[in-house]
Amino acid sequence: MPPTEPGTDTDGEDTLDLALPAELRELAELREPLEPCPGPASEAKPKAEGERKAEVTVPVRRLRASVGDHDLLDNVAEWGPTTTPHGIFQLVPAVVSRDLPLITRWMNDPAVAEFWQLSGPPAIAEKHLREQIDGDGRSVPCLGMLDGTPMSYWEIYRADLDPVSRYYPVRPNDTGIHMLIGPVADRGRRLGSALLRTVADLVLDHRPGCVRVIAEPDLRNIPSVAAFLAAGFRFAAEIELPEKRAALVIRDRTLRHLL
Repeated sequence: MPPTEPGTDTDGEDTLDLALPAELRELAELREPLEPCPGPASEAKPKAEGERKAEVTVPVRRLRASVGDHDLLDNVAEWGPTTTPHGIFQLVPAVVSRDLPLITRWMNDPAVAEFWQLSGPPAIAEKHLREQIDGDGRSVPCLGMLDGTPMSYWEIYRADLDPVSRYYPVRPNDTGIHMLIGPVADRGRRLGSALLRTVADLVLDHRPGCVRVIAEPDLRNIPSVAAFLAAGFRFAAEIELPEKRAALVIRDRTLRHLL
């Protein structure tokens, strides 16, 4: 499903990143441990006046307003090709008229269908694609091209503008990844972890405002979780999403050359 070495988690509370100057925010992150993330705003319990802190859940709408009118994902289509140990890789935004048959075939693979839940006739995958392509730009579906051949499907999305932001301590410009490898022959040979590292680095290279790339693979999908960890993501938490129990994994800009 769309969709570690333990590390020290320096995540602060959501609104600290929006309200404090950078130097104070860094100090706060060093001093305060990660607290459990509150649920959706509608479930939060009011606090007494003296107990209020800058920890209220930031509504997705408020975060979205802060990004202005520019491309929400910094022009994924223009990121271009990059060299990997397995060949030249490039993300190419999906086009329904061109890519639907291939994506539908991949979604009907039993190993994929178990976690993506998009198997069935082409109309199901088409609806999923069009909701992103015709939406506000917070998620971009792409084909992963390796040496010119489509071999994987990706979704690059703004995690801070996505419903997942209600379930973990989100930071502005957090960017998420969903990925599946299509051809069975390309699975199980560490290609997935190499490409996850490549795409996470593409995000960090082309989105200067993003300090973390996140993912939330289904905990039952052990190969997927292992691939993220091998790609330099660290395990941050287990989170309960409406459709699954997920492993929250994070690739930090500050640790990208160490992990």
